[in-house]
Amino acid sequence: MQLDRYDTAILEALQQDARMSLQELSGKVGLTTSPCWSRIKRMEEAGVIEGYTVRVNPSKVGLADTVIVQVTLNDHSDQALFDFGKALAGIPEVLEAFLVSGDYDYYLRLAVRDTRDYERLLREQLYKIPGIRHSKSSFVLRQLKQAFLPLRR
Repeated sequence: MQLDRYDTAILEALQQDARMSLQELSGKVGLTTSPCWSRIKRMEEAGVIEGYTVRVNPSKVGLADTVIVQVTLNDHSDQALFDFGKALAGIPEVLEAFLVSGDYDYYLRLAVRDTRDYERLLREQLYKIPGIRHSKSSFVLRQLKQAFLPLRR
């Protein structure tokens, strides 16, 4: 789907505040409400807009620590990758999982209460997933940036 400057402006505004009214959004992007709404619907139907969510402050809900885990698997067959992904899907603390190139196979981002909670997660869930050869964990000390997609360059 080709995005023009209005589509891009709509996406940027919605990334900042998806709860703004259609009137506010229309005024921000320089369109009347009807064409603005039509563009939103078109982008939803095309899959450009996948949904609307709420950003939750992890520390405010008792998940103060973020851990980045790098994982190497023993087997790289399609079935092994599928099974690993399916196992990760069942672990709510796994916020994101990326199949990557390089020294490790996966980068995982986890939310945990503290180091003890992470140790429990390793023992009870992650290390019970078959096929993990090696893992390396790093606790995030501070988040320096939380980004939105850069739509205008």
